[in-house]
Formats: sequence, C-alpha cells, structure tokens
Amino acid sequence: MIAMKIGVSLPVRELEDDLGAIRAFAELAEELGYTHLRIPEQIAREDSGHLHEPMTLLAWVAGFTRKIGLVPSVLILPARQTALVAKQAAEVDRLSGGRLRLGIGVGRSRREYQALGQDFATRGRRCSEQMQLLKRLWTEEEVVFEGEFDRVDHVGINPLPIQRPIPMWIGAASAPSEPVLRRIGEHADGWFALCSPAEFAGLRARIEAHARSAGRSPGDVGAESGLGIHGRSEAEWLAILDERQASGVTHLCMRTLGGGLDATGHLDALQRVTEVLRDKGVRS
Repeated sequence: MIAMKIGVSLPVRELEDDLGAIRAFAELAEELGYTHLRIPEQIAREDSGHLHEPMTLLAWVAGFTRKIGLVPSVLILPARQTALVAKQAAEVDRLSGGRLRLGIGVGRSRREYQALGQDFATRGRRCSEQMQLLKRLWTEEEVVFEGEFDRVDHVGINPLPIQRPIPMWIGAASAPSEPVLRRIGEHADGWFALCSPAEFAGLRARIEAHARSAGRSPGDVGAESGLGIHGRSEAEWLAILDERQASGVTHLCMRTLGGGLDATGHLDALQRVTEVLRDKGVRS
C-alpha cells in the first residue's frame, strides 16, 4: 500500500463529443476509487486536437459525480481575466461540494494570447500576481487590490467557494525555469511534475528552498506525476509507478489515452489498470 493519491486523466481528446462515454468514464473512475479526474485545457490553440473548455465540462461532471476530485490541468491563467476565473472556479467548487483543485500555467502559444487579447511577454509576472489576487477573491467578501496588471476596488464575488482558498497547482515544463520554481514555492499548493525521477529531487529541493524563503512549510507543496499505460507492458508501467513512489510524489495520474481507444476500450483499460493496482496492494 502506498501513500500517493491516484487519479486518472479523462480521455476527452479521444472521446471527443461522446458525452455518454465521458460520463461513463468519470462515473467508473469514481466507482473504482480514483481520487481525481484531470481534464486538459483549450481555448484557442493552433496545434490542439478536439478539446472541451475544462471549467464548463467540469461543471457538468460535478452534477453527476459525488466525491471524485476535479482538476483542470492546466488553465492558461494569464490569458484569462482574473476576476472571471475566480468566479468560474468558485462556481465549480460550490457545484461539486468543494472538489475543485485548480491547475494553472502560463502556456507557450503566442497565438493563443493574441487571440485572447493578452500580453504573452508578461505572462509569468502576471500569473504570480493573479495567484495572490485569486486567493483574496476566494476568501474575502470585499477586496481592494492594486497590482501591475489588475485593479480591484471594493468588489468581490458572491457566493464565495466552499474551499477558501481553492487549492492551486502549477503546471511546469519538463525543465522549469527558476522563476517558475519560485512561483511554485511561494504561491502554489503543488505542481505537476513532467520531469524524470532523477530530475525530480533537485527540482523539489529548489522549490522547497523558495517555500522556506516565503515563510511556508515545504510539506505544504505537493507534486503530481503522470503515468501512461499505452505502449507499455504491465511490468514496465508498474516499474515506473514504483519509481514515482520512491521519488516522493504525492499524487499520480494514470492515463489510458494515446492508443486511439474507443469508449469501450477506455473503460476496459481503466478496469484492467485498477485490477493490477489492487493486486499490487495499491490504494488511492
């Protein structure tokens, strides 16, 4: 038995507009005991596949699930209006009974920022400021805030979310820059680690140093890794799971996508993965 919280990626790229299949997968994941569902982001991308807007989809999923966590991973936060994100996230959190964990990042597409009328060059600084403002909008009925990018003058959102504040996790590239590591350590509740187990320890140490400098406990910053089963034997992906466990990640996201499976194929794959994990003594 391991301590990691194990969730699963909702394969919306491959299920596309089959809402019945999306619902069946989410309900099965909850029934099987997975702790959270991760859903990717898309607004306007030049290189993406078929994706639904995550906050809207999660509001729908919240209506027919009862306990599984809901995780957009990740919203391109600086491309969005801060107060609107605060309101949307608070709504999903209330509709789900406090199950939202908000994944955020800064993205890499200049065209997406251009399409949304936002400045690509300042996205890192803006993200750090937005995180501070979001926490206040989720915890205070009336906010006064004067930042470089946002100004809030005695206004707030109503109703506030159930979680005050909603946890925010940062999605970082495989080799995150020092400003990103600082942002995680200073402001985030966790990060989505795309690095190898060998790289993880060094990156985590730098994040922990930034957390201490900000007066935070390093233990307050979680880490989530992904694990795809497509193209790997059972022995191979179990070995990777063991590596992730040994590295100290707090969360793991299993992925059935990538093999072009149909709806039945994804459900069968999720069931098989669960049986293997249970045989190994793994509980989410």
